[in-house]
Amino acid sequence: MLAQEIIRRKRDGAALTAEEIGFIVRGLTDGSVTEGQVAAFAMAVLLRGMELAERVALTLAMRDSGAVLDWPGLDGPVLDKHSTGGVGDNVSLMLAPALAACGAYVPMISGRGLGHTGGTLDKLDSIPGYRTRPDTETFRRVTREVGCAIIGQTAEIAPADARLYAIRDVTATVESIDLITASILSKKLAAGLDALALDVKCGSGAFMATPGEARALAESLVEVANGAGCRSSALITDMDQPLASAAGNALEVANAAAFLTGEAVEPRLWDVTVALGGEALVLGGLAATAEAGAAQISEAFKSGRAAEVFGRMVAALGGPADLLERPGAHLPAAPVVREVAPAEPGRVHKIDTRALGLAVIELGGGRRRAADPIDPAVGFTDLAPIGSAVDAAAPLARVHARTEVAADAAARALRAAYTTGAEAGADTPVILDRVG
Repeated sequence: MLAQEIIRRKRDGAALTAEEIGFIVRGLTDGSVTEGQVAAFAMAVLLRGMELAERVALTLAMRDSGAVLDWPGLDGPVLDKHSTGGVGDNVSLMLAPALAACGAYVPMISGRGLGHTGGTLDKLDSIPGYRTRPDTETFRRVTREVGCAIIGQTAEIAPADARLYAIRDVTATVESIDLITASILSKKLAAGLDALALDVKCGSGAFMATPGEARALAESLVEVANGAGCRSSALITDMDQPLASAAGNALEVANAAAFLTGEAVEPRLWDVTVALGGEALVLGGLAATAEAGAAQISEAFKSGRAAEVFGRMVAALGGPADLLERPGAHLPAAPVVREVAPAEPGRVHKIDTRALGLAVIELGGGRRRAADPIDPAVGFTDLAPIGSAVDAAAPLARVHARTEVAADAAARALRAAYTTGAEAGADTPVILDRVG
């Protein structure tokens, strides 16, 4: 087979065979398909789409490009959660330990930032000493002993996806439902899951901007996951504003620490985290209903058990044992921090959430190219939600920057992303729909 002929067939709208898809995936893994060919294949898929059989074949081929874990002898189900990406979405940091506190095992393989969205792996890289890429045996041990381990893809797990993921990030091919489905599920299925709860974002800060697009992705993910033997359901959640009040890697870890310790629990962030946990516990057989599962997750937070598991996980993977107690002593901080007032006082009517994510990238908190380093300290905190009153005394946010010049640029971008007026914007529910 020739890679260029397979690309041509997809470019012209043909349905690829499992053998053709397997050839491309093997080339991704061993390097025999060039970066240019990978980019062309991704663009052809984005423009022409894939049928269900192609999507399943791509997912399974990418899963099987590396090791597939199993978990014999555990006394609870192996569960996970995945978000399709947004701004201020640090749910994984709180939910993985909460699920473990409820009796599940959570081997969470997370990704880096993609496009304008933040990545759980980049957030964890801001924790000094935390090993986001341990060897597989360490990953297994921490998951068994602590109950959860959040890491990035190791060289052994779905290596084809790791290469494709990086190329999609810088070639405007992120938004393909087919590629998103295969990317997410190849990693998750390789972790040997019993069940998977999915958070599909919808709105200005999501890859799926409209409810129809979000539902199509949710249905694709649930259909392929269930077809591959992994019980799954999805919540469609709002991303017309940041989920947390922080956007930026170390800043979102600090936000998660405040959530876990009960110091500062934001309502929208709580609602999504608890609802996803309830879904996962039902799928794993640990709760009879989503409402009962949500109650168990809530209790794990309020009792401090989730925080205790998080602290043990961080320490087991090389991070500071007192991160939750003293986040400011460990997390990197930007030298320039300033409040940003709105151009005109009023109430927040609308937020261009994607623009906020791009502003974090401009500050250095994300990547323009796959190999770019990230400044973990930069970003925004205290982001004003839709409906809030803003003026000189109640700013839009605080910007955390490396230089005064960068802070000036970020302030301009922040003001441009916010629309204020006499009337507040609509109070959209954070959980919009369910697929499962």
